[in-house]
Amino acid sequence: MTARSPFRGSVRKLVIAMDVGTTFSGVGYCILDPGEVPHVTGVRRFPGQEGRAGDSKIPSILYYGEDGTVKAIGAEATLPSVMQTAEDEGWQKVEWFKLRLRPAAMAAQNSDLQFTQMATLPPNKTVIDIFADFYTYLYECTKRYIIETHASGNILWSSLETQSIFILSHPNGWEGAQQAQMRQAAIRAGLVPDSSEGHDRVQFVTEGEASVNFCVGNGLASDVMKDKESIMVVDAGGGTIDISTYSVKMGERLSMEEIAAPECMFEGSAIISFRAREWLQEKLKGSRFCNEQDVMEMFRDFDRSAKLIFRDQQDSSYLKFGSMRDRDPAHGIRNGQITLSGDVVASFFEPSISAIRDAIYRQTTSITRRVSRIFLVGGFAASPWLYMRLKEYGETLNLEVSRPDTHTNKAVAEGAVAFYIDHLVSARVARFTCGVKCNVRFNAEDPEHISRAGKAYVGYDGDKRVPASFDVILKKGTRVSEEQEFSSSFFRTSLELFREVTVNIRCYRGPAETPRWMDTEPYRFETLCIVRADVSDIRMSPRSGPNGSYYRFSYDVVLLFGLTELKAQLRWMDEGKEKRCPATIVFDDDDGLGTLSAP
Repeated sequence: MTARSPFRGSVRKLVIAMDVGTTFSGVGYCILDPGEVPHVTGVRRFPGQEGRAGDSKIPSILYYGEDGTVKAIGAEATLPSVMQTAEDEGWQKVEWFKLRLRPAAMAAQNSDLQFTQMATLPPNKTVIDIFADFYTYLYECTKRYIIETHASGNILWSSLETQSIFILSHPNGWEGAQQAQMRQAAIRAGLVPDSSEGHDRVQFVTEGEASVNFCVGNGLASDVMKDKESIMVVDAGGGTIDISTYSVKMGERLSMEEIAAPECMFEGSAIISFRAREWLQEKLKGSRFCNEQDVMEMFRDFDRSAKLIFRDQQDSSYLKFGSMRDRDPAHGIRNGQITLSGDVVASFFEPSISAIRDAIYRQTTSITRRVSRIFLVGGFAASPWLYMRLKEYGETLNLEVSRPDTHTNKAVAEGAVAFYIDHLVSARVARFTCGVKCNVRFNAEDPEHISRAGKAYVGYDGDKRVPASFDVILKKGTRVSEEQEFSSSFFRTSLELFREVTVNIRCYRGPAETPRWMDTEPYRFETLCIVRADVSDIRMSPRSGPNGSYYRFSYDVVLLFGLTELKAQLRWMDEGKEKRCPATIVFDDDDGLGTLSAP
């Protein structure tokens, strides 16, 4: 285990990390005492799991009554008595709700799988409401656990709860819009107030980065913790597979740098079960067992048992769903169970395994350093078939695939706490190119400008300009340190004084290394966020133009991407002095904003 330094803060602090997964969720926490070495642990006791001491995960399941109130959550929702009551009283079961929060850019990855239909929500409930209810439950479980397990627990909790720091983990592919929704859920859950101070108490970390913090902090990667060595972490979860690659830097303190753009795929264990369900529905056409109840029972048995123990393509799997009298030999059903050949079960896994292999190949070939080890962590890592297939693939690349025998199903929750304490990762790699749509001064010698001459216009300042240019602020693949700033200069002209400046930050998700124009591949560009800043106090003097007076405001948009959450500022010069103001970042799909002009 990597030695931690004593906490240097002046006051005691509580850090709580909530890992809401597609299928299972958990909580990690740490009480930071001044001068003491931090110890990261997790909530090991939840309602409904009293007979399983030390279990650090609960199912991501909720039951709602007809009035919209929560009736049961987590392990309690799986108790036979609760399930019976739910059926009798018509409660609605909600699971896999995390899939609803995915970015639009990732939705097409599994367009053939209608898994969102499985993640149905109650009437008048949004995914933010569901997250809020789940956060509330995890918070109450954490409170109860700390009070019951720590000396003077009530006093301890009372002294810490109003200033607790919350770390919320999310897949590598989640972006600012998803972070904003998760923060809103935390506010609705009562974790923090809806104020700037409250917002600052909620921080985010990707599941990939949390996992590498867990591996390093628990000594799982101790043999490769050498300067300039590289490791890859494959976090195989219920909904997503998150892949991250880091290099080790041994200086005064251990640090790691991301050396390849992290990847995220909707190929987790739940997706494999959804493939099985689709296969069953097709297989049973024409059978009396092709009904919602029987198919769901088969699906549940596959998800809870057959999928978890599958290890050999030569062995068949048997899904129980009915009584011994239930038979339909033509459809492979005997004695209340359906038989699936090993080849069929393997076919459910294959798209996920293939996607992971491809991502590993992309990561290893996009960097100059050789990866020393691949760590397979997460709940799905327990699959014998997944591990065997990835280990075989690793051998073809001369890479060792390691599946640590410690409880890596708690890697994200406890790794998220370690992320806050250790600041292990000092640089991250941009996953996409981002910039701003702007209007550039017409250049009669530029073929691209000439081809767009028909769209050119004359601005208030008399300059002829061409629209739809893309000014790159950050290029995909750029390694970004935590404090590194990226900026670009713009100006705006108006007939009236400026009160607010609004900038639409866009991301490009195409193959071009440096995209210049937005009108050539408009479908490749998406709004990343909207940056707004109040400039009503800035002194501006009118200028003279060919058609009268106008105002011009010149400024820089400054973005900080090195943190796990995007930050922005506006920067300008006032009488020779640099001025800055914080900008409000709004995540919105509205693309009706005006464009800027580039100097």
